[in-house]
Amino acid sequence: MTDPGGTLSILIVDDEEPARLLLRELLESVPGVRIAGEAANGLEALGLAARERPDVVLLDVQMPRMDGFETLDLLDPRIAVVFVTAFDEHALRAFEVNAVDYLLKPFPAARLAEAISRARARAGRLRDVDGGALSAAARPAGTYATRIVVRDGPRVDVLPAAEVEYARGQADYVELVAGGRSCLKQQTLQSLEASLDPGQFVRIHRSYLVNLAFLKRIEPWGSDSRQAVLADGTELPVSRAGLARLNEIFDGKG
Repeated sequence: MTDPGGTLSILIVDDEEPARLLLRELLESVPGVRIAGEAANGLEALGLAARERPDVVLLDVQMPRMDGFETLDLLDPRIAVVFVTAFDEHALRAFEVNAVDYLLKPFPAARLAEAISRARARAGRLRDVDGGALSAAARPAGTYATRIVVRDGPRVDVLPAAEVEYARGQADYVELVAGGRSCLKQQTLQSLEASLDPGQFVRIHRSYLVNLAFLKRIEPWGSDSRQAVLADGTELPVSRAGLARLNEIFDGKG
């Protein structure tokens, strides 16, 4: 990270080489910047960002494996992000996740210089974005998440939502359990629940969200409580409100 008046380091992220080349050429006319590197996808970008610690990322939206919003979710929140894309339908979502600017291709060098100026003012300040907003921004309106991107140190996991057996809320984090292993994601259980299909994932307790595909049975637990038993034998508490939600779904399925 640079000081406010110093040279601004910039990472270019776009899956199309001509687009990266054009950005590089346009940046040559912007004073006080240097290119820290280029990446062709989100996973490459995360590795470069961790190593080079850029001040700004020029980030494409539509990329294979991980899109721009999923990449933003895992970037250092002190990095200023400018979305660069050929699609205007993502603009509102970009500002909802506190992006500095949104450049719609094609754009002149002056427009890029304006975005860089804004990024200079933002760089180094924490980007305060709720994980739920990022999750919502990463998918089209009216749809549910089909995958969950999680960072575990240098490792990035892309979990298919259908493989997540259950999630446990821990303050501002959720523990996701899938395939016999667990990982932590900085997101509230409430926002995770809102991102997933309510016909598949049910809040059975204030701290637990369960995937019905892995639910084997509900059984008594103590004198007046219930617990959920999953296919692998895992036992999870079920609150009265959670039991009511389960009964509503099961009754609706006949």
